[in-house]
Amino acid sequence: MTYLWVALGGALGSVLRYWCSGLIAHSIGEIFPWGTLVINMVGSFVIGFVAVITGPDGRVMVASDARIFVTVGICGGFTTFSSFSLQTLNLARDGEMVYAGLNVLLSVVLCLVSVWLGYMVASALNQLKGA
Repeated sequence: MTYLWVALGGALGSVLRYWCSGLIAHSIGEIFPWGTLVINMVGSFVIGFVAVITGPDGRVMVASDARIFVTVGICGGFTTFSSFSLQTLNLARDGEMVYAGLNVLLSVVLCLVSVWLGYMVASALNQLKGA
């Protein structure tokens, strides 16, 4: 049953990624892969948040299948290292070395900050009294 939850979450995450990426590209443009960067930041925040809020000391108790549905399924389908890698390679091949380097730097730093923020927000919620 766990594999089914992972597959369903992955399908949902992939559709969300496709929709959000198109929306961002339409709004901002495609000179820089903002869609992938934003998606990876949001996914990093969500996985950090869910990992802590539903962890052993977490405020929200959920079945392991529900946790896996969100973290492995939805976040796994939503975020994408392969798109980031291809977009960075294409920027470099097009001679856009500054954009390629900026994509690597921003993606690594901002996604690490995002997962840390998710962790910190969930940790703070776990410390609140009475829920």
